[in-house]
Amino acid sequence: MPANNLLIKYPVISEKAVAKAETGQYTFLVGKNANKSEVKKAVEEVYKVTVTGVSITNIKNKRRNVKKAIVTLKSGDKIKIES
Repeated sequence: MPANNLLIKYPVISEKAVAKAETGQYTFLVGKNANKSEVKKAVEEVYKVTVTGVSITNIKNKRRNVKKAIVTLKSGDKIKIES
């Protein structure tokens, strides 16, 4: 299993991502080889929260190809993301 700092690159801070964060869904850019179980373990270890679901999507555009993970947290858990 890769190190957590290599697995989770950084949180996405956009208007849509911040709106989802208010409902308990946080968006992260993750490594290309990351899978749902690895992302879940990494988020739980790094941010000390309980993850109830992970959704991963591949984003392909002209400049780069990235993988985005949307993580749903247990009700009451929050992640403080500073911009």
